[in-house]
Amino acid sequence: MNATEIAEVLNHPYSQELLSRDITRLAYVAKDGTPRNIPIGFTWNGTEMVVCSPKNAPKLHSLRRNPAVAFTIDTEVHPPKILLLRGNAELDPTDDIPQEYLKVATSYQMTPEQRVEWEAGVRSLYADGMVRIVVRPTWAKLIDFETTLPTPVAELIERQAARAAQS
Repeated sequence: MNATEIAEVLNHPYSQELLSRDITRLAYVAKDGTPRNIPIGFTWNGTEMVVCSPKNAPKLHSLRRNPAVAFTIDTEVHPPKILLLRGNAELDPTDDIPQEYLKVATSYQMTPEQRVEWEAGVRSLYADGMVRIVVRPTWAKLIDFETTLPTPVAELIERQAARAAQS
């Protein structure tokens, strides 16, 4: 996909709604060569997906070897809205807690006092910092079941219409 096509998908109102959520599923190839798909908090900064990880997370070793990743962000209602993204992960180690990590947690319901306590706990736990995993999408697809469908379903609908036209 070219940048214009990706931007068109990402600028769709449903995509924008999905990109404002907290949780995505990150798919990558693990150290043993098998696929992994994990739920993880994320932020969208307008051009990149950013997820944060402890520096000792096994996924970092895997991403250094094979940076290809995929994200799925979806809704839990019918019909679902699904945003699929692909790209390559860039690892950005930090000596602090990335603002993106703190931002993800702002949507969690906490009192101001709980927020202060939570952030102090985070800073203590990740005292040596974190790694920002930054992905600029190289491919994007929105499935909204209104204007876009999964490709195999769209093909079946076309075949069904062709059969009906022949009858």
